[in-house]
Amino acid sequence: MSMEHPEKQKNAVKSVVDQVMDGIISQIIDGTLHPGDKLPTEMELCKQFGAGRNSVREAVKKLQAYGILYIKRADGTFVSENYNQKMLDPMLYSIILQKNSWQEFVELRSVIDIGTLNIIIQRKDIASFLPDLYRTFGELSAEMHSPEPSVDKALELDSRFHTQIANAAQNPMLATITEYITRLTLPSRLETTRKVLAKGEAEIERFVELHRQLLSVIERRQVDEIAATVQDHYIFWKK
Repeated sequence: MSMEHPEKQKNAVKSVVDQVMDGIISQIIDGTLHPGDKLPTEMELCKQFGAGRNSVREAVKKLQAYGILYIKRADGTFVSENYNQKMLDPMLYSIILQKNSWQEFVELRSVIDIGTLNIIIQRKDIASFLPDLYRTFGELSAEMHSPEPSVDKALELDSRFHTQIANAAQNPMLATITEYITRLTLPSRLETTRKVLAKGEAEIERFVELHRQLLSVIERRQVDEIAATVQDHYIFWKK
């Protein structure tokens, strides 16, 4: 009797898990499941999706990690009622499930960053959020230039800087997309930050200067400089 290769078995399990996740998400999107609803029992989900218990458990565990589901002890599993559309858009869901190429991620982030900056510079009240943005930039610069900079602290400040820019567009859907791209690219950005700090002062100053340029584009409303500034910013961002 021939046995299936372990790697193929592993991929098959992944495929079933993805199908279960996709099925649950689809039910939330089409309104079959509502925020706050209790999820069917594990056995019911197995029958519904034609999946084994391990696959269903893994799918529920992943959706719980994404914040879509949560568990009440002794009560069961529920659809989160405080989710604000995160992960419920099919496009966002596909980012996580599909095996997108790294170049597609870079292109997606580029389009979103350029669009975000175009929205921000049209705001009449730029002065209302610039001080906080400059404060975060100052903290990032100080950490990068400190005698013993922390990779984790620098990454946290860099993430905060870009999150503040995304939030300044005052568009919750845009902020959600940016948040997920930030999460999905965390390993790459961690490695990038580590490399920049390891290369020394010149590379660190270049990194900081590119963040300063983003601030300048916003403050001076330099619409013609947006695309080039965003592309320049990606010189460090590699997989």
